[in-house]
Amino acid sequence: MIARALAAFVLLSAVAPHAAAQGAGAVQVASGVQYELIGRWDADKLNTVLTGDTPKFFGVDVKYSAAKNAVKLYRVTYNSVMPERGNKPIVATGLIAVPDIAGTSFPMVSYQHGTVYEKTQVPSFPDQSPETQLMLGQFAGQGYIVIGADYFGMGSSKEPEGYMVKASHQQATYDMLMASRAVLADLKLTSSKLFIAGWSQGGFVTMAFLEKLESAGVKVDAAATASAPVDIFVALNGFLSFPRKNDADWVNSLFILSSFAFENYYGVPGLARSLIAEPYYEAARKAYEREPFNAADVPTDLHKLIKKDYFDAQYFAQSAYGKLVAQTTAYRWIIKSPVRNYYGEADEAISVGLGRLAMTYQQAIGNGNPDVEAVSTGPTSHRGTYATAVPHWKTWFDGIK
Repeated sequence: MIARALAAFVLLSAVAPHAAAQGAGAVQVASGVQYELIGRWDADKLNTVLTGDTPKFFGVDVKYSAAKNAVKLYRVTYNSVMPERGNKPIVATGLIAVPDIAGTSFPMVSYQHGTVYEKTQVPSFPDQSPETQLMLGQFAGQGYIVIGADYFGMGSSKEPEGYMVKASHQQATYDMLMASRAVLADLKLTSSKLFIAGWSQGGFVTMAFLEKLESAGVKVDAAATASAPVDIFVALNGFLSFPRKNDADWVNSLFILSSFAFENYYGVPGLARSLIAEPYYEAARKAYEREPFNAADVPTDLHKLIKKDYFDAQYFAQSAYGKLVAQTTAYRWIIKSPVRNYYGEADEAISVGLGRLAMTYQQAIGNGNPDVEAVSTGPTSHRGTYATAVPHWKTWFDGIK
């Protein structure tokens, strides 16, 4: 689930950056929707991302289609609500990248970002988000509009992070899409097709977003993911009950971020404290809140970080935390849109079975739902799976476009 898969959670940033304020160039286009130009990346910069920065960061050499055009980058600020908190209002942010070429209609890709350790390692701060940069180079540099929500609590929003909080993820992405359409209308542009894609946590969010879009009757031309944990109960149980030799040592952050987020958003006081061993609780809280803390105080060994009871599968399932985790799924409806879930056979966070789970479930329904496919990227790591999948997404989307 970690999209910024660092060597260990101890590398987590100790200080949360200050959110950027709206500048003088902000344009209001609808109730609660503003956008401002934050940069223009030419084709040379985008190609440097594809040929230099991306291989260095993701650790694999992949052939990408060269960027052909510059892109204009806009930070979007929009109003939304947090469903789990009684629809409490929130101001959220995101990115919209527009090809700087002639034309008035372009296909759109909504990219859902993965787990990050700083509030500004998100789409609306593209200089700090290597995964977003790859999407800009591969898609925006070839004539696609690229949008991306920062999720609640990330980017410039002021609330605590809503990590893996499903309905809030759905609301953030849906309202970002609506805000982006308002911005495009102001720019005298339209989107001809809608594709959605995401990696890691963003793979889960992409599938949850698809569920909301389909329920709202919004056509999605295709949805693609890489390393998507579509069932969080399956994912976390794997680390607790059936650990693999290659499990990443940064999976501690999944338990920390989700337990505090669930406590805040679902309104369950003491939830995180019930999971995390007392000696490490305060450091874990500071990590979630992005407060200064001693990174050495956060153990990578789950048997130290998490209370012993949770390694009993029945106890975990019956706990308040486990029950919320069990509700956090994004594949258990009759999917109508074309879906491809890419998975890596050496992924240190997502098992092969989890990577194939959505397809397995859909194919188990009667004669099987052929619209959902799982596609292997070979013996790729967590980062490598995303970097390898992106050009496959592009080829697939181009064919539909």
